[in-house]
Amino acid sequence: MYTYIYKRDQNDIARPPGGVFDLLSIRQVAMSERKAVIKNADMNTDMQEDAVHTAAAGTEKYQVEKDIAAYIKKEFDRKYGSTWHCIVGKHFGSYVTHETQHFIYFYMDGRAFLLYKSG
Repeated sequence: MYTYIYKRDQNDIARPPGGVFDLLSIRQVAMSERKAVIKNADMNTDMQEDAVHTAAAGTEKYQVEKDIAAYIKKEFDRKYGSTWHCIVGKHFGSYVTHETQHFIYFYMDGRAFLLYKSG
């Protein structure tokens, strides 16, 4: 099970009442309950869910952050067309330009995930 916590924006777009909701994992990924804190997103809700699920699968499969990022990037390139970029880590800064409706920044399991499409 995943718990999604959304940072409320000024328009409260695509945010459930109270800002928190639970839903069952679409994929069978062997893990305990995880919490994803979505800090910023310009992406539809289904794609946001897929980003979190793909990140969870990547962290189950790989230990090294570079490998987790490569897994997420390749999955999104395959599912949604190229060119996706992914950064995974505990300490980084960023300033990026992305295609509209193709950006998400969230925390899960003590790591930050930045995923966006550009190019």
